[in-house]
Amino acid sequence: MAAITQQSSGDHRGNVRSRKMSIHMDMTPMVDLAFLLLTFFMLTSKLQDPFIMEVTVPDKVKETTPLPMVKAERVITLILGEKNKVYWYHGVQDPKVHVTDFSPQGIRKLLLDKNSEIKDMYLLIKPSDKSRYQNLVDILDEIAITKALRYSLVPITPLDEALVQESNL
Repeated sequence: MAAITQQSSGDHRGNVRSRKMSIHMDMTPMVDLAFLLLTFFMLTSKLQDPFIMEVTVPDKVKETTPLPMVKAERVITLILGEKNKVYWYHGVQDPKVHVTDFSPQGIRKLLLDKNSEIKDMYLLIKPSDKSRYQNLVDILDEIAITKALRYSLVPITPLDEALVQESNL
């Protein structure tokens, strides 16, 4: 509500000049409306969509259950190293370690080429202690982009660590 008050002003001799009208507005209803609108829009809007990557994990297997056999010619091992490097080798007999990165011309091109060359390719992903969590997310993204269907996250072995050390020399 608005209230109008009159004030008379005069000079020091007592002459009355003019009457000034001042308006006083009560802002309470407008503030109430602003908070109601703010609350309404906060409760009805979605702030941010969660970034979720769906990873299928196998059921628990018993110790006596035999693991599936994979031919060594179909296996590509990816070792996630420090400074966003990916060390990879094909097969398991006398591996020759190659180095690439997470660029589209790096790991993506490698996965696309190997996926077209090797029928039913199987990827072993081995994150090292020096790799970052983002590297694992990036490699899973690249696998989804290149539509590589078979992959496993496995712990890195001392042999793999030695191969990485030799390739850095």
